[in-house]
Amino acid sequence: MNISSAATATGVSAKMIRYYEEIGLIGPVARTESGYRVYAENDVHLLRFVRRARDLGFSIDQIGKLIALWQDRDRASAEVKALALEHIGELRAKITELDAMARTLEHLAANCHGDGRPDCPILEDIAGGSSKTG
Repeated sequence: MNISSAATATGVSAKMIRYYEEIGLIGPVARTESGYRVYAENDVHLLRFVRRARDLGFSIDQIGKLIALWQDRDRASAEVKALALEHIGELRAKITELDAMARTLEHLAANCHGDGRPDCPILEDIAGGSSKTG
């Protein structure tokens, strides 16, 4: 199938497919004599794998490691689990950061009159460059 069909089948845009190939996340695919990419079922399966990993928030580097582990039938599942647990820790840290940002914005919004006056604690906080959250 061509790149457009592969994009439709996997939910990965043609632009991202080209990018993944360019950075070496996925290997080069077969090409026609005129240079068009041709995707086989195993290429589509790999792109679906990448898409699912991206949906779970893994970084490109982590996805590269996951692909290598996935393709290595001699690997121990402990390696995969360790990578997943590391990612869970990163996600939990990000959740904590996002929650702190939300609390800060809730506090600022609660203290903003939201009327016709120009005074605005939200803009004052942003302009002050305060990096405090919570």
